[in-house]
Amino acid sequence: MINSKLKLIIAALLLSISCTSNKTEEKEVTKDEHAHHDHSAHAGASNSKSPRTAAMANVGSNHVHIDYSAPSVRGREIFGGLVAFDEVWVTGAHTATSISFNEGLEIEGEVIPAGKYALFTIPRKDSWTVIFNTNYEQHLADDYDEAEDVARFEVPSVSLDETEEQLKFEVISKGDGGGEIHFKWANKGFKLTVRLGN
Repeated sequence: MINSKLKLIIAALLLSISCTSNKTEEKEVTKDEHAHHDHSAHAGASNSKSPRTAAMANVGSNHVHIDYSAPSVRGREIFGGLVAFDEVWVTGAHTATSISFNEGLEIEGEVIPAGKYALFTIPRKDSWTVIFNTNYEQHLADDYDEAEDVARFEVPSVSLDETEEQLKFEVISKGDGGGEIHFKWANKGFKLTVRLGN
């Protein structure tokens, strides 16, 4: 009887050790798999020629946030060269530029509901068409569909006194619930007037 109790205790100990060993191996495999997980997709490309960046500010109580890639001129002809006139452009590089705001925002007199949108443009020699589109998760303007537009604004082109080497957006609060969105690159730009939407 003692012998069978001893065998039972030894069997229980061996089983216990075996289960603990398997859990340790599982943890090591999981840890090893995590160590080989590619984190580069979550980290910004620090040496990219078109780094991802953002412009943001509060317009009244409304947080306006623009996320975009910022290419540089690097001696190239930009408008009418690298960026064609009269064609839909991603207004940056790589993935679509996006704009988001947490409350309705009046842009050039039209109220756009709170949300996140792609910001496309059609550059022309003397003006810009600025487009807000619901499909903000796309590469360049490859999947652009005019049917998904929320709004279009026609604004004059601004000639810059000095070359803006790196593409730049600015969100500027002007107080009293008003503000402006500025875009500049190379020798051109545009401005959108914004206000808290009612």
